[in-house]
Amino acid sequence: MSTTRKTHLVHLAGELFAEKGFRATTVREIADAAGILSGSLYHHFDSKESIGEAILSEFLTDVLAGYRDVDADDPRAAIEKVVRASTATLGRHRAALTMLQRDWNYFSAQPRFAYLREAMHEIEQVWITLLERGKRDGQFRPDLDAKLTYRLLRDVLWMPTSWRQGEGGWQPEEVVDGFLRLLFDGITARNGSTTRN
Repeated sequence: MSTTRKTHLVHLAGELFAEKGFRATTVREIADAAGILSGSLYHHFDSKESIGEAILSEFLTDVLAGYRDVDADDPRAAIEKVVRASTATLGRHRAALTMLQRDWNYFSAQPRFAYLREAMHEIEQVWITLLERGKRDGQFRPDLDAKLTYRLLRDVLWMPTSWRQGEGGWQPEEVVDGFLRLLFDGITARNGSTTRN
């Protein structure tokens, strides 16, 4: 099987996993979507889990590459870079993200997917390190709960990937800019510009 054909099969499987859930999708359904016999898949993947691993490991490798490239000297600039890198990566890996969200309990309980917990822990630590450093440097509020803030921001950051294409008419860059404005500037009017009815 050519690399292109194998990539196509992984893509088809990812779409099915995202639509139906990993556990609910059968190898036969993947083969049917690809127009091949089920047995043909087993020449290149020893199981459905191998296909899932190909999807998830590529996603997390891509995510972590963006995180590991961050310079923590300026926490605010670093967080902006992480947000922009994450958004671009999530856009490329919508199926993988949906798989994690829908079937995390299953994946996290399987020994062959142990790397998922390690990767998610590394991602969390990058955020917490940047938030804590920002607190120490006086860039962020001293009463900020770094772990809670990370969890809230992560979930908000992941949410737009579930929006229908073009929903709201916003381009990805506009969504990122809006997220960063909300994160760093909030929604409270400043300098006495609040209007009262």
